[in-house]
Amino acid sequence: MTTLAEMAVEVLATADGRAKCALSQRHAESWFAARAAGVPIPVGTASPPSHPARPAQPELLDPRDVPRRRPGSPQGRIALLHAVAHIELNAVDLHWDIIARFGHIAMPPGFYDDWVKSAAEESRHFNMICDCLEASGSHYGALPAHAGMWRAASDTAEDLFGRLAVVPMVLEARGLDVTPGMIDIFRRAGADQAVAALEVIYAEEVGHVAYGSKWFNWLCGRDGLDPKEVYHTLVLQYFHGALKPPFNEEKRAEAGLPPDFYWPLTGKDEPVD
Repeated sequence: MTTLAEMAVEVLATADGRAKCALSQRHAESWFAARAAGVPIPVGTASPPSHPARPAQPELLDPRDVPRRRPGSPQGRIALLHAVAHIELNAVDLHWDIIARFGHIAMPPGFYDDWVKSAAEESRHFNMICDCLEASGSHYGALPAHAGMWRAASDTAEDLFGRLAVVPMVLEARGLDVTPGMIDIFRRAGADQAVAALEVIYAEEVGHVAYGSKWFNWLCGRDGLDPKEVYHTLVLQYFHGALKPPFNEEKRAEAGLPPDFYWPLTGKDEPVD
């Protein structure tokens, strides 16, 4: 029987974005169907690639070299959607990579349920944003993209605590901060399809941040560690730069991420109501 870790590597080794997401969703369906039938797929272990397979396009550039476009124009909004599609495709790989890379660490079944579910949701997000791009006369790969998206995965390839602290609890939490502004941009432009897609992403990303917080706190509790102190240490170790307000404190709190976790990492005082 193919293990979950082997399924994860299959996704990571698939280059085409749509094909990667279709495989991701099929594997998620298989995992949950087996769980429901009482014959769960073994997690197993695997050797994931250091970087996931990627299509020939988009061209990946240093973040400083990615052209900046104003979102007030149709071209600017296409560029924004393209950037979101790139983020979502990387998120698919990040969620499968945590399964493939850390399968040797004994975790409860719910850990795998959460990340398989997240990977399937990110796959749907990528497809929705690609649909928006294609409806606008563009496609994923038409513009250059950020080459540094996998850096957090590379930096935390041997540290499950670090992976949880930096990917869901910093990078995906940042999505909670910026997505409402993106929704407003597309709403003002009358781009209903993009608004609907971004609203789904916004709602489901809260869950992904919450999974990171839940399992980070679980690991700290298992080892008798102070989660806040460990989080601060790991973010300073693995995240390059200070965290930048403004923060969506309501959604972060909903995801189990309190202000005293992230405000001290900004170099500024937490605001007082």
